[in-house]
Amino acid sequence: MESSKEQQPKIFLVGMMGSGKSYWTKFLSKKLKTGCYDLDFLIESNEEKTIAEIFAEDGEDYFRKQEAKVLRWFKEKKAFVLGTGGGTPCYNDNMDWMNQHGLTIFIDPPIDQLVERLIPEKDHRPLISKLSDLELFQFLTQKRTERLVYYNKAQLHLVGDEINEKRFNQIIKNHA
Repeated sequence: MESSKEQQPKIFLVGMMGSGKSYWTKFLSKKLKTGCYDLDFLIESNEEKTIAEIFAEDGEDYFRKQEAKVLRWFKEKKAFVLGTGGGTPCYNDNMDWMNQHGLTIFIDPPIDQLVERLIPEKDHRPLISKLSDLELFQFLTQKRTERLVYYNKAQLHLVGDEINEKRFNQIIKNHA
């Protein structure tokens, strides 16, 4: 009989900024008693710069290469929960790679909820810092539309009210 140790979970959370990836990464890692990682934080640590500084000083292409490189590092890990950046699935075949190496979950709250969560954080997010609330809504709507083709490749898609502890506990039960 195989031990449950051999079925260690490798979980990638994808979705828009403000979707709750960081929160659910911590929740799942606690429940699964496994490593909890934030891809953007790991990139910042490696580069010793913020994401905003990397974009400003080195450009988006450089950032996306580093992002793919750090993401591929997870191939060597036995079990983890990783919160990705909002754009991670859209570059360098990252979404296909994540699907091949673990369980991908698209967290998809309504745009109104994203706006509500992001308004107090605007100062800390260079991409949206100068946007009015209406512009933020329009920006998020456009970005989500552009990224949906990638996000929809996720193995699981949680929408609106499905994004809750009960549903994540079911996922753990069925996939971990």
